[in-house]
Amino acid sequence: MLTIRLQRGGAKKRPFYHLVVTDSRKARDSGNHRERVGFYNPVARGNEQRLKIDEERIQHWIEVGAKPSNRVLALLKENARAQKRSAA
Repeated sequence: MLTIRLQRGGAKKRPFYHLVVTDSRKARDSGNHRERVGFYNPVARGNEQRLKIDEERIQHWIEVGAKPSNRVLALLKENARAQKRSAA
C-alpha cells in the first residue's frame, strides 16, 4: 500500500522533512521512495520557507490510492488555510 508521509533529514536538533510517496512497509528514512512531493521545515527562520507542497502530485497519488499520514493531512490543511489567507 502506498502512503504519503514525512522522511526526516537535516542535522541533529535541526530537523527537515521531505513529503514522499512510498510503500508503507519501507523504513521511514530508507531512501526508497516513489516521488518527493514537497518539504516541511519546522524550524524555519526569517525568510526561509516553512512548507512547500505540490498539490497536483499529491492529488494524483491520492487518486491512485495512496493514503496520507495523519501529520501530512494536518500539513495539507494548514497549507490550504494559508493559501486562503494569501488569496483574500
